[in-house]
Amino acid sequence: MAEQNILKSPIEYMKGVGPFRADILKKELGIHTFEDFLMHFPFRYVDKTQFHRIADIDEETENIQLKGVLRRLETTGEGRKKRLVARLRDPSGAIDLVWFKGIRFIEKQLQIGSEYVVYGKPNFFKSYISIPHPEIEIVSAENTQEAAFLEPVYRSTEKMKAKHLDAKGIRKIQKLLLSRIKPTDIKENLPEYIRTKLKLPNRYEALRQIHFPSNQKTLRLASNRLKFEELFFLQLKLLQTRGVRKETFKGYHFRRIGDAFNGFYKKLPFELTNAQKRVIKEIRQDVRTNRHMNRLLQGDVGSGKTICALMTMLMAIDNGFQACLMAPTEILAKQHFNNVTKDLEGLDIKVEFLSGSVKGKKKRGKILAELASGETKILIGTHALIEDPIIFKNLGLAIIDEQHRFGVAQRAKLWKKSSPYPPHILVMTATPIPRTLAMTAYGDLDVSVIDEMPPGRKPVKTMHKTDAHRLRVFGFMREQIKKGHQVYIVYPLIEESETLDLNNLMEGYESISREFPIPEYQISIVHGRMKPKDKEFEMQRFAKHETHIMVATTVIEVGVNVPNATLMIIENTERFGLAQLHQLRGRVGRGGGEAFCILMSSFKLSTESRHRIKTMCDTNDGFKIAEEDMKLRGPGNIAGTQQSGLLHFKLADLLKDHKILKVAREIAHRIVEDDLKLERSEHLPIKEYLLSRKDGYKGWSRIS
Repeated sequence: MAEQNILKSPIEYMKGVGPFRADILKKELGIHTFEDFLMHFPFRYVDKTQFHRIADIDEETENIQLKGVLRRLETTGEGRKKRLVARLRDPSGAIDLVWFKGIRFIEKQLQIGSEYVVYGKPNFFKSYISIPHPEIEIVSAENTQEAAFLEPVYRSTEKMKAKHLDAKGIRKIQKLLLSRIKPTDIKENLPEYIRTKLKLPNRYEALRQIHFPSNQKTLRLASNRLKFEELFFLQLKLLQTRGVRKETFKGYHFRRIGDAFNGFYKKLPFELTNAQKRVIKEIRQDVRTNRHMNRLLQGDVGSGKTICALMTMLMAIDNGFQACLMAPTEILAKQHFNNVTKDLEGLDIKVEFLSGSVKGKKKRGKILAELASGETKILIGTHALIEDPIIFKNLGLAIIDEQHRFGVAQRAKLWKKSSPYPPHILVMTATPIPRTLAMTAYGDLDVSVIDEMPPGRKPVKTMHKTDAHRLRVFGFMREQIKKGHQVYIVYPLIEESETLDLNNLMEGYESISREFPIPEYQISIVHGRMKPKDKEFEMQRFAKHETHIMVATTVIEVGVNVPNATLMIIENTERFGLAQLHQLRGRVGRGGGEAFCILMSSFKLSTESRHRIKTMCDTNDGFKIAEEDMKLRGPGNIAGTQQSGLLHFKLADLLKDHKILKVAREIAHRIVEDDLKLERSEHLPIKEYLLSRKDGYKGWSRIS
């Protein structure tokens, strides 16, 4: 019988752990086995590779390591002011070591006349220098050897520290564990040709060095090796999933471009941008084969994604298929329906709208009958169009707008609306996603990017104003309204403080009503607590230019398209994220003329808020804004990607390690192209490792 790998042993059997500590490790860090513990990496290292002289300490000195003899030990003060002071001396001078807690325990451990290694941050008070609560160890061959060491520091929690599982306790157990592990216990998971090409250490060596590095160079090599491994296996799995799907799932064959597509293209009143042409070409290459398309189309607000989507629907219609477009809200779905209907005027193509609000047996029954007969070519709506009674005659294409708002089950239902093959899928998002993040969160989709705005679309002029400028802002509003334009005023909406937000909104509304009295001015108000039909009524009033000002919470983020709105005022700007501010700003300037966005805030702002506001004033480029947003908030909070377990890396950082990610994806891509099922002997380590992983690296962006 083969000996069980030590790494699979339950953590309670680890020396120095036991059942109580094991329980804490399971609950706090999800550590169940020796292997889990080994994979709990340090988050920083303390440089203990050199000793300093006491005489060299000055006010610029950070953490410092000293070696000296303990000359004096005394307790001073009473009660809360009680402290233990030890005098440490080296050939250059002396310094006090001070403890305020655990005095009795520490006093028993220290020996006057013995030599110690001390590590800590010097504290200066007038001319007095001390090191409060230093790390202190009696000199041994291990802590004074010439090579010295970089000491690992591990993440811990309060509950763990209470059980002596602080950084020092974890370090001690890691040392014990590594002393028991043999090279044969750590199976290599990368082929030799990859390691040789990238000069990566073997896995056993990398894991030893990441915990207890010999020097900065070996630490860098170990870190690069383990980061590459993390990113490589994720990319390989995503690309493999995509490759297998392309092999497994056939798609409908849109062989021809016919009257619908050509008729529409000829009557377009404007020239498509090069980016739009490129995207349509990429989509055309997908649907003209028997492969199933699963493509993400990303582009800024107003970049022309909807035209690309419509032209894809016309490809389906030219080949005898139906198409549908699903949007997350009724307002957005209705907007798509109105735009598509208008764009297809003069062409004999039946378009229908369906949502939960389409009532009446007769009306609904007629829509369903015309869909089932194939008379309706395009169906646009909310998630109502994936309900069971909805039957298509031959659905060939499904377009999903802002797909991160839909659950996996909803997307899967869409697949079942067609047979024998699933419909081609085109996912659209107006939230620009940084390239490194798109490779990860959407790595198993083909990605098309519209990175160019249509000609004539002027960037929105953005400026920052504080409450002191309020009267000037009101004056500017009057100017815009006098020119026949409309104004949005947006207030934040944060669920925890909904009442406070509603109060702010109502106060703002009253203040605006005083400055802009009826009958000269008409004002709409929209917030989350209103009934949907009331909200819709107010939005429609604004869209029809019956009101001059729309006072609203962020419900207008994906709201109705009002080309006449040229000014947006965002209140309490500091409470919005960058992506949200950019989305809101995209609501104005849709008529092609000059448009403005005023970011209002209090005078006192945090550094991060100032940076966000400056970014908004400096650029209209959604991709630059997305990059900045990722730097500020981290990758896990962008574009709905917090749903993705893909972004929980142990070592890799998408911001800092984009070069490693690029190399990992290129190598993974080559392997998938040449050996999709990993059948070659050199790829056996990869295959065995993937089979041994329980997590399976599931991608959330897949439609299937």
